[in-house]
Formats: sequence, C-alpha cells, structure tokens
Amino acid sequence: MPSMTKKLKKRFIAGAVCPKCQAMDTLMLYFENNVEKLECVECGHHDTQSSDQVEARKRATEQMIGLFKPE
Repeated sequence: MPSMTKKLKKRFIAGAVCPKCQAMDTLMLYFENNVEKLECVECGHHDTQSSDQVEARKRATEQMIGLFKPE
C-alpha cells in the first residue's frame, strides 16, 4: 500500500553560508506545513521562519513580481 505522506521538495541555496558552521553551499530550504525551514547538511543546524516573518523582512523599496511556491 503506498504511503499517504507527501515527500518534501528541498532546494539548496547557492552561495549561502551556514550561520553556525560557516560552510558554504550546504544550506537547503524547504516548506513544511506552510513554514519555511532551513537546514545545513554539514552540521545539522535548523532554522524556521513563518510566512508572517518573511513578509515583515521585505524592504520598502522592493517590488515583487510574483511568489514562487513549489508544489
């Protein structure tokens, strides 16, 4: 019987540096239950950010063309 759980799509962030171990190109980004999660594959550092926090960090001079939501 197939599993009913949906596999998470994880993407690496090119050029990003882990805030804990300072390794470059080891951070992956994924969404779980509408929460943005960041994980370092080198040291295991985790960070989460809700949609409200993402919206609050926008700069006033930025203009958004669209929002990419991987399915």
